[in-house]
Amino acid sequence: MISPLFISFILFVLGALSASFTGVVAERIHTGQSWVRGRSRCNSCGTLLDARDLFPVISWFLYLGRCRTCRARVPMTYVVTEIALGTSFVLAYTTIGLTSVLPFFLVGLTVLLFIVLYDLRHMVVPTGSSNSLIVLSLIIAFLSAHSSKEFGLVLVSSGVIALFFFLMHVLSKGRAMGLGDAPVALALSLMVGTYAFAGVMFSFWIGALYGIVVLSTRRGGPRMGIEVPFVPFLALGYLLAFFSTWNPFALVLW
Repeated sequence: MISPLFISFILFVLGALSASFTGVVAERIHTGQSWVRGRSRCNSCGTLLDARDLFPVISWFLYLGRCRTCRARVPMTYVVTEIALGTSFVLAYTTIGLTSVLPFFLVGLTVLLFIVLYDLRHMVVPTGSSNSLIVLSLIIAFLSAHSSKEFGLVLVSSGVIALFFFLMHVLSKGRAMGLGDAPVALALSLMVGTYAFAGVMFSFWIGALYGIVVLSTRRGGPRMGIEVPFVPFLALGYLLAFFSTWNPFALVLW
C-alpha cells in the first residue's frame, strides 16, 4: 500500500510544477507569445533559463529570489503560487481522497490559478478559461453528488449565486463587480457544492479586509476609487470554505 505521506509529497510537487507552467502560460498568452514553443528567459537580462533556474520553489530559495546571472529580483509571486497550488493539491487529496473526483478537481484548481493570475495582471477574466472551469465543475458536481436531488440542489444554488454576481455587475454598471466574476462564481459554486454560500461569505469578508487595509495605508489617507480584481478573493473564499470545517454562517446565526 502506498503511504498517504508519499502521495501528498508527489501531489505537492505536481501542484508546484503545474503552478510554474501556469504562470508562464498566463504571462505569454496576453502578449501573443507561444506558450508551447520557446524557452523561458530572465525578464531583466534575457538569459535563457535552464533546469537549475526553473525547479519549482527550490530554485527561488536556492538563488535567494534573484536571477542566477544578473542577480535581478525574481518576483515572489512565482514561489507563492507554486507553494499555494502544491498545498491545494495536497488539501484536495486529504479532503476528497483517491476518488474519481480528484483528477478533475486538481485540473480545476490549475485552471482557477490561471484565471486568478490573468485577472491580477490584466484585470480581465478570459472567457475560454472560465467556460472550461464551468465544464470541469459540472463534472465534479455530478461525480460528488450522492443523489440526483443533491445534484439538482447544487445546480440551483450555483445558478442563484451566479445570478447574484451578474445583478451586482448590472446594477452597479460594472463598478462593484466585473462581468467575468459571475461565471467564475458559478464554476466555484459547482466545484465546492454545499459549501458554496459559505464560500461567497468568505470571499466578501476577505475582500472587505483587504480593502480596509489598502484604504487605511494609502498615502494621503483613505480614498475610494481603487480597482481590485475580485476573482482572487473568490478563489480564496471558496477554497477556504471547502478545505476548512468552520462554517461562517454559524457565527452569523449565533
